[in-house]
Amino acid sequence: MSQFADYIARQTPLIVDGALATEMEARGADLHDSLWSARYLFAQPQLIHDVHADYIAAGADIVITASYQATIAGFLARGWTQSQAEQLICTAVALAQSARDAWWDANAATTIRLRPLVAGSIGPYGAYTADGGEYRGNYGLSLTELKNFHRERMRILVDAGVDLLACETIPDLVEAQALAELLGEFPGVVAWLSLSCQNGSQTCAGQ
Repeated sequence: MSQFADYIARQTPLIVDGALATEMEARGADLHDSLWSARYLFAQPQLIHDVHADYIAAGADIVITASYQATIAGFLARGWTQSQAEQLICTAVALAQSARDAWWDANAATTIRLRPLVAGSIGPYGAYTADGGEYRGNYGLSLTELKNFHRERMRILVDAGVDLLACETIPDLVEAQALAELLGEFPGVVAWLSLSCQNGSQTCAGQ
């Protein structure tokens, strides 16, 4: 995880990849599903790999895993076992790492770029409910409940070897606090956290 500090010291700004799901849709993916792009972790993982590879080839310094909507609870609800759900989240990391490593092996000797990083995506609780909650927040869950929901995916992503975490489009400050506090359970882990806001001064939840 210390790689990120080295990157900031050696190169700024860093280029993050584009929207994964949007590009998958442009290539024919049907994302009308409660798992959204995470369905393709088992339905067509090569598509995810190819999008990662193309973003890296286009100049991305950081690629974000297809785990925004990949949660243990979401996979369990679709009939997968606990171990299968964990493996699917690990697959999201492996696909990004494989695309990165293939590019690096082919280009390291001739490029002036740094070796791209893999960020493990953590989407909001509302992405799991698939009812638009990621645009509203105010889930009615306590800080502890939100920490319990996010903890396992965070652990799996860290154990799978991501270079950093991307806590993305969080609509609610309580959820942002839960994620920030969870990071304290993973010493040395680097993360960014982005909020979804309704205007220049309020989150989507109105805080």
